[in-house]
Amino acid sequence: MKLFAAVATFSLSILCSLNASQRPNILFILADDLGWADTTLYGHTDLFETPNLEQLASRGMLLTRHYTSSPLCSPTRSAVLTGLHPARTGFTTPGGHTAKVVLQAAAAESGKTDQKLTRLQPVTRLNTTYETISRRLKAEGYATAHFGKWHLGTEPYSPLEHGFDIDIPHHPGPGPAGSYVAPWNFKHIKEAYPGEHIEDRMGDEIVAYLEKERDQPFFINYWQFSVHGPFNAKESYVEDYRSKIDPNSSQNSPTYAAMVKTLDENIGKVLEALDRLDLAKNTIIIFSSDNGGNMHSNVNGSYPTSNAPLRGGKGANWDGGTRVPGIVVWPGQVEAGSTSDEFVTSTDFFPTLLEMLSLKPSPNQIFDGASALPIFKGESIGNRPIFTFFPHSTGVPDTLPPSVAIYEEDWKLFRFFHDAPGGDHRHVLYNLTDDIGETTDIASAHPERVEQMIARLDAFLENTGAVLPNYNPNYQPTNPKLNELGLVPGKNAVLSIEDGKFVVEATDTQANFELETSANPGSLSLSVHFISTASGRIDLRWAEEGVKPEYYRSRLTRSDHYPESEETMVELPFEAGATVTSFRIDFMQPAGTIRVEKIEIKRNGTVEKAWVFTD
Repeated sequence: MKLFAAVATFSLSILCSLNASQRPNILFILADDLGWADTTLYGHTDLFETPNLEQLASRGMLLTRHYTSSPLCSPTRSAVLTGLHPARTGFTTPGGHTAKVVLQAAAAESGKTDQKLTRLQPVTRLNTTYETISRRLKAEGYATAHFGKWHLGTEPYSPLEHGFDIDIPHHPGPGPAGSYVAPWNFKHIKEAYPGEHIEDRMGDEIVAYLEKERDQPFFINYWQFSVHGPFNAKESYVEDYRSKIDPNSSQNSPTYAAMVKTLDENIGKVLEALDRLDLAKNTIIIFSSDNGGNMHSNVNGSYPTSNAPLRGGKGANWDGGTRVPGIVVWPGQVEAGSTSDEFVTSTDFFPTLLEMLSLKPSPNQIFDGASALPIFKGESIGNRPIFTFFPHSTGVPDTLPPSVAIYEEDWKLFRFFHDAPGGDHRHVLYNLTDDIGETTDIASAHPERVEQMIARLDAFLENTGAVLPNYNPNYQPTNPKLNELGLVPGKNAVLSIEDGKFVVEATDTQANFELETSANPGSLSLSVHFISTASGRIDLRWAEEGVKPEYYRSRLTRSDHYPESEETMVELPFEAGATVTSFRIDFMQPAGTIRVEKIEIKRNGTVEKAWVFTD
């Protein structure tokens, strides 16, 4: 196996008030997609088995209101390493594995007519200009190692460029390469034996690392691949869970339960090694997850999990997407077996670790989180708000418009960007103590609280310089009649119905719209009766059921040019091999107005179907 290592230049500085033998080690465990209800820590499951997480919690503090900064993985990971909110970094989607390198987020000024908000281009790499926990601890003399998932960028944005001495398996993808169970597709490691599980391998690698580095302080970033897709597991575990499934339960995937079991087993493996090597008593352990449980993927005809009683899951800003398990262990400092219901969030960990180590932030360093050390010692840091930011919409079940949320005491306020009439923001308010499932908006009953939380939300967005989606000036609200007729605006086209005519406002060259239909295969023609304020030509493309590509560009049919301001009937012949599902009609002309009187499908000159545009 090739071991990826960076050249280490260790600082000779000593942690303030601590000598070398007193420096605590740090183990940061981050699960992937492990939801609040996916463990036995909070009493929400009869299926999953997590005895090692229970053991870990018994050694320290269980966090009951632990939130991620985002409902998706890469944004949360960047927040953990930098202490900066995704709203500040612009790293708001899981794009760390994509080919496009983007270091500065941006919002488009306009968009297609069916889009209320303009699209955002998020950051796709964690910029190496940021101070990270790993780089800082390496400078303080720590041995630093990353094991498992990264998803913050390929080289030159890998763990090796962010302060880690080694990175195993040095994989940039969103999940394990091909499979959890060997044979894998990892480029830089090979299975040690047939059927080796990647989590077992990572656990073994960490144990070997501990045995080697036991005599110097270490920071291990143990970011598990589990329980992200692909959804496969040790077959013997899957078979064992099949007999335990309650078909009436919302958590009914034996494969997912087996994945959770392997995650837990390898945490136990690492804990056992820390005990055996007499390292546990001087090791800080933090356990978290990057977002809530996946409740939308298909696993053998079922969903991976449910986050009930929380609403939603991975990919949405509901609590099911952002409220996750959390544990902190620090022998002699954090009371064993304790719990806390104070807010702790992803951006808190960097400043917290600095205070744990009696270190100060670097000059001019800022944090969007705060040190949670008083919380971990059983105290309070007072009433401070936390924020989750997701300016996108994923289409997962119970999806949300692009949003940001502020949490304060028992309250959660959503802002849905430009989602109110006229393009204003829409706000909803929940009391999570009374309504953990976020079912009842009570904003109208608490106007003063809403205004106060809006003011703090505005201050947060301004302070972080968050890049927000704009209201799209080209947006065309849906006309019920257009829906009924199956007319959908496309590029550079604003649609309406006026005085019995279908009106296409062409805002630029090549205005098009789609016409949903169902036409029998064969030699047909589509006729369009219209008058235009500009001359041009009309093109036809169509889609057929089950046939790729969706629109036929290679069989594009072009008409003769039509004149300006004259009544025109253009007949566009085509031959379909399967049932036609939609047409796309392109008016290739400058900006102008096209008034369509009717559209007809003809066969051998006889009208089979006609669209008439009465209000």
